Amino acid sequence: MLRVGLTGGIGSGKSAVAARLVERGAVLIDSDRVAREVVAPGTEGLAEIVATFSTEVLDADGALDRAALGAVVFADETARRQLEAITHPRVRARTAELAAAAAPDAIVVNDVPLLVEVGLAPTYHLVVVVQTDVAARLERLARDRGMDRAEAERRIAAQADDDRRRAVADVVLTNDGSLAELHAAVDALWHQRLLPYEHNLRERRVVPPGRVDPTGTDPNWPEQYARLAARIRHALAPADLRIDHIGSTAVPGLAAEDVIDVQVAVPSLADADRVLADRLANAGFPPVPGQWWDDPRPAGSGRWEKRLHGSADPARPVRVHVRAAGSPGWRYALLMRDHLRADPDQRAAYLLLKRELVDAAPDGTGSGTARDPWFDEEYLRAEQWAAQTGWRP
Repeated sequence: MLRVGLTGGIGSGKSAVAARLVERGAVLIDSDRVAREVVAPGTEGLAEIVATFSTEVLDADGALDRAALGAVVFADETARRQLEAITHPRVRARTAELAAAAAPDAIVVNDVPLLVEVGLAPTYHLVVVVQTDVAARLERLARDRGMDRAEAERRIAAQADDDRRRAVADVVLTNDGSLAELHAAVDALWHQRLLPYEHNLRERRVVPPGRVDPTGTDPNWPEQYARLAARIRHALAPADLRIDHIGSTAVPGLAAEDVIDVQVAVPSLADADRVLADRLANAGFPPVPGQWWDDPRPAGSGRWEKRLHGSADPARPVRVHVRAAGSPGWRYALLMRDHLRADPDQRAAYLLLKRELVDAAPDGTGSGTARDPWFDEEYLRAEQWAAQTGWRP
């Protein structure tokens, strides 16, 4: 099933997004509700909280007084971490139970206020962040929750800031307008991304990249790679495999097609055909059908076998190259990336070549650059540079 992490700062309107997703058909797991459930009267969670913070955090009926507890933990970092150590493992366990009960074709949305703070982003196929101007959040907290400004500011300061949330966000929904505008954005997300993503994930279908257009560059490519790599690393755990950003989007300032190339180094390709392939597919990176290899450098020396996975996410084309660690293909991918990073003249020459080959391709969907003689020449230049600089992969 497709797992979506939904988060946003207090007062951002995250609950409105969650409600709209439920209307569209999502299965919602509300972490706040689960958090209340695991510390309800009679639970082990509540007993541990009382043992840690005393009976002063209970109300007259013996239930948790969340306001009293909040007054303690939001003013004390150590106390807040003690509380998180009690509640977070229980919330995760109950969340897993609820997700397991959903249908196999469900889109499960986890509403998690502290998703960023507790490092849960890599556990989801997609992370959606609701972002709202702080002034608007303060106004909503006063209007809707009766919270005084000082308390609201403390609550906001205790959470991750917008920059940290954006760093883990695959989707940012800005909620500075009307509710109708927010609903329209959620509906577009549901129909254009979440529904097809779920279908592709269930069918293990790779979304092919669109038209090759190496004319632009995106400064966010490294950040996007970091999110993908974290997701892949989580999926492959406990194996601790080397993962690298390779290809044109790994070279700062180089215009490229909008496809993130990721290299995963495995002990052998036999390992790639066992558990690893299923784990990648379940994480949203299905195998690309067929047999795959790299053209060797220099040409004529056989072929470099690999495994290739793609992306089930219709909005984020990805190529995951699985190569044996230390193999010629693995080394070459890293060498070419680092040489192009170091040599602006060759970056310019490479870009010119790609544009010429794309223009020559009748459908614009492939460039065939791997077989161009320029690559053999670049290989020799890169090897000379590596020898001169002492480069190591």
